[in-house]
Amino acid sequence: LIFATLILTTIIISAAGPAAACTNMLVTRGASADGSVMITYTCDGEFHPHMRYTPPEDHEPGDSLELRDWSGNLRGKVAQPAHTYGVVHLMNEHQLVIGETTFTGREELQDPEGLLHYWYLMRLALQRARTAREAVEVMGALVEEYGYASTGESISIGDKEEAWLFEIIGKGPGSKGAVWVAVRIPDGDICAHANQSRIHEFPLDDRKNCLYAPDVIDFAIEKGYYDPASGEPFDFAAAYDAPTQ
Repeated sequence: LIFATLILTTIIISAAGPAAACTNMLVTRGASADGSVMITYTCDGEFHPHMRYTPPEDHEPGDSLELRDWSGNLRGKVAQPAHTYGVVHLMNEHQLVIGETTFTGREELQDPEGLLHYWYLMRLALQRARTAREAVEVMGALVEEYGYASTGESISIGDKEEAWLFEIIGKGPGSKGAVWVAVRIPDGDICAHANQSRIHEFPLDDRKNCLYAPDVIDFAIEKGYYDPASGEPFDFAAAYDAPTQ
């Protein structure tokens, strides 16, 4: 019996000039030699390489987590669940692991008033979820309740069995929440991405392999990013992160 393991690799690359690209690779069990799910993550910033341990903790009703900006200013609070899991860096005690790359997308959809930046979402998912699917559901529920502040993000998620790619972008100032879609990487496949949305067409009736915000298509129609009369299937990347060159 082979027990799958998760490996998170964070690499800082030194170059003559500043790098401006995070890169992720997602390796499924069927694509690895030992049956492991692996997520690799190169980060272009100075934030994620700092190793930090957050112990598991029980919480009382009414407890909340304070979220602060890089200067230490309080942005807001998020209600705590009854129990949160232990986290080391970007992996939790259940071997759930997360990485990200920024695709930015339509900059008019960034909402500075939203509470949750992508790094908050990653941390909260690790503290509240045991599997990649649960992490997707946690992040979707959190942005609906508290709002989303970052630009477009691709978030790689892995557990002992599966690898998922979660892509999210906001709705712009005055529109709380976010639109997002998540797909399970087929077993035996490898996915790689860097600073460009990777999810194009996706199934609307296959919850085993795909989850998405209820208004991910309706919002694109409302904003004029997608015209169903065109006869073309909806394409997340084309709608929210169309190539500029």
